[in-house]
Amino acid sequence: MARRGAKFGAAAIIVATICSMLVFTPAVAENVPLPTPAPRPKTGVTPPPQDATPPAQQDSGSGHFFPFSFLQKGLGNQQSAFNPQQRALLDRVSNYLSGVQTMVGNFVQIGPDGSRTQGMFYIQKPGKVRFQYNPPTPLDVIADGSSVVVRDRNLATQQLYPLSQTPLRYLLADHINLIQDTDVISVSSDDTFVSVVIEEKQLVVGTSRLMMMFDAKDLTLKQWTVTDPQGLDTTVAVYNLDQAKKPDPNLFVINYAAGQGTMQ
Repeated sequence: MARRGAKFGAAAIIVATICSMLVFTPAVAENVPLPTPAPRPKTGVTPPPQDATPPAQQDSGSGHFFPFSFLQKGLGNQQSAFNPQQRALLDRVSNYLSGVQTMVGNFVQIGPDGSRTQGMFYIQKPGKVRFQYNPPTPLDVIADGSSVVVRDRNLATQQLYPLSQTPLRYLLADHINLIQDTDVISVSSDDTFVSVVIEEKQLVVGTSRLMMMFDAKDLTLKQWTVTDPQGLDTTVAVYNLDQAKKPDPNLFVINYAAGQGTMQ
């Protein structure tokens, strides 16, 4: 897992540009309110009811597509600002993230303009994940332990990036210590959510933030919001989670021989 001070270089800029150009489906009638801009940890996106069947989507508009966005590792940790209770809360969240080995569920992704798309996701640690978007959205995002590919099923094209240069590492690492491995700037809790805000800086692009929100009772992951250097939010809410089901290993296979753009 990348440590503090790791550099993204030009890859983060190029990836952010690619993601902002991808087609995004507009919001349709469903009980998923717009996200509150981070960091406001006491509010959250309400996902559809358990086992809900998403309605048909339309195909137009534009927005961010990659479900985590790309962030630059921070320049310094502010752990000294946390009191013992906050540090204990961060330890609990770190233990939860480290303890999750497999996870399958649904997601709703809300773009900066309120547009929304949906799909299934699959996690197999260490290092493997798949976000499979529902039609008409033609994208799959796949990590195989070393690389991440954003694949367009309609165009039969894909873009390949190093896994170590994406925030996917936060969920896919065998072990993570938020205090030591990230630049946490805020941790809070109420009766509904435990919220952790991580700030990451890139000297050329600017500052981004990742806000992860967990259920206050059992620390189950509920959503994350990425705020890019322009202040635009992309939120992913997850639901129907199953941590006992083991995903098919074939879900995480990347075809490196396919047409692709590769970044080092």
